[in-house]
Amino acid sequence: MWEREGLLRELVPAVIGVLVRRGADFADAEDAVQEALVRALGTWPDDPPRDPKGWLVTVAWHRFLDAARAEASRSRREAAVDAEPAAGPVPGTDDTLRLYFLCAHPSLPAASAVALTLRAVGGLTTRQIAAAYLVPEATMAQRISRAKRRLAGLALDRPGDPATVLRVLYLVFNEGYGGDVDLAAEAIRLTRQLAALTDEPEVAGLLALMLLHHARRASRTGPGGRLVPLAEQDRSRWDTALIGEGVAVLQRALARDRLGEYQAQAAIAALHADAPSAAETDWVQIVEWYDELLALHDSPVVRLNRAVAVGAADGAQAGLKALDGVDPQVPRYTAVLAFLHERAGDRDRAAQLYAAAARAAVSVPERDHLTREAARMRAG
Repeated sequence: MWEREGLLRELVPAVIGVLVRRGADFADAEDAVQEALVRALGTWPDDPPRDPKGWLVTVAWHRFLDAARAEASRSRREAAVDAEPAAGPVPGTDDTLRLYFLCAHPSLPAASAVALTLRAVGGLTTRQIAAAYLVPEATMAQRISRAKRRLAGLALDRPGDPATVLRVLYLVFNEGYGGDVDLAAEAIRLTRQLAALTDEPEVAGLLALMLLHHARRASRTGPGGRLVPLAEQDRSRWDTALIGEGVAVLQRALARDRLGEYQAQAAIAALHADAPSAAETDWVQIVEWYDELLALHDSPVVRLNRAVAVGAADGAQAGLKALDGVDPQVPRYTAVLAFLHERAGDRDRAAQLYAAAARAAVSVPERDHLTREAARMRAG
């Protein structure tokens, strides 16, 4: 392992040089190579390449192109905002929201409609969409291509399923919440407009969920982009106005007595927002809401998050038991397993698992956070 890491360090300058000669700025080349190194550390132990340098150049160049496309998309959105007229009476319709509905065409399967909309309207890269769906990038690229071919020649005059549009808006928001505030703000803006056009409780539930998550944005990262877990966040930095609005929107939706998955998720977020401190979180009620969410939308990610809540409410062993039925390949499974072993008092095992989770992390801030957690376990 150490020899492999030494080889990686030796190859870095040469790989950066290749990217610069291809037209990348030095800083962008460094960032792309750093992401390629993280992926190499996670994949090389099981599948070492025959040409390490060629592998790094290929992966880093793809990362650079994805970042460049995302930056170009962001610049276009900013230019569009700058070109908007001054504030005044707002029309009741919005072209962007209409595009979301048109891309969710009735002739497309829901998954394909979501992928196409995220790519064509949301500005996300194929890699970002694939990560959100937990599938290989090539698979997602094929899905998007098939959707485009299927729509070729059709009249885009039949709006699609609102549930598909909600799914797209939520994925756009999650991508923005992970690092691009423009995307998150745009998703909230469009969801507000949709909520004004319909009294569907799930639309209100999604809006409440976005507001409650967005209220914590300022506290999620520290100096240098350091990731700050929920339990360690400075709650005085949470936006109480957004929390109040989110809770009010949620209460009105729940009063309709037509529970959906977004309302259930918003209820969980509201319980976190309502707790004066991490220690005062009502984990028992959170578990109950996860049970409701599972009945509405059973997924590995929901079961993974429920295991964390069970571990906090009923103890680490109960959390580990709840984790038994979750596929270990689900992203962040190992990090949750490490957390539960830490709560169970097995610091050595937790250190090993945190280190393994760091190697599999999909972002540099997450990798660094998990590495620090592993070091904290060893120091203890």
